[in-house]
Amino acid sequence: MFRFRSQDKELLDQEEIPPLDLFRNLRELDFINHWLGGYKISFDALKKVIKPGKPYILVDIGCGGGDTLKRIDQWNRNAGYQLDLYGVDIKPVCIAYAEKNLGTASVKLICDDYRHIFNHLQQVDVIHACLFCHHLAEDQLVELVRFALHNKSVLVINDLERNSLAYYSIKWLTQLFSKSYLVKNDAPLSVLRGFKKVEWLAILQKAGAVKYSVRNKWAFRHEVIVYGNAG
Repeated sequence: MFRFRSQDKELLDQEEIPPLDLFRNLRELDFINHWLGGYKISFDALKKVIKPGKPYILVDIGCGGGDTLKRIDQWNRNAGYQLDLYGVDIKPVCIAYAEKNLGTASVKLICDDYRHIFNHLQQVDVIHACLFCHHLAEDQLVELVRFALHNKSVLVINDLERNSLAYYSIKWLTQLFSKSYLVKNDAPLSVLRGFKKVEWLAILQKAGAVKYSVRNKWAFRHEVIVYGNAG
């Protein structure tokens, strides 16, 4: 079961999800991500690719309800970086939720496919993907990496490691504590759709990436950074 990535689609990837069910799912995922230290992986990765005193445009793709952007905005304010933050999601219901969820955070939202982002912005310095990539097939992941390379954007990925302990732990925890049928189904399935480090390396090489890093992180995550080949 853990040797190969699952090809089963998560319930969250369905076209029509009742908004109240989706909103509960997003709230619970934010809670899980926060308490398992998932956001810190993004912060640590960003510190490796941005410098104080220099402005950057960061786009969070598959931004969902905006929780990751809310955390990055808070971190950015405290750390003193100059990040101009954008969130992109293809689902109008997610963007609507994010608009309310983000409140006064300095984030601009775009409802579109990430591949159309340059219809909205002339430049993107950092493309950030947190728990987005495990929703994609391998050819879509190769396309994402090539998209970042072609546009000379640094790609920062924070996603799940496929691991038996991670699977059974999250399955047990969500069955006990979750009130969302989406979370109960999708959280363990997300792990099965996660990656082994060797798989990431193969994807990056297939995409033509030259300068990159793939690191195992707590708890059962990968930090992937792909630098534009031009710099």
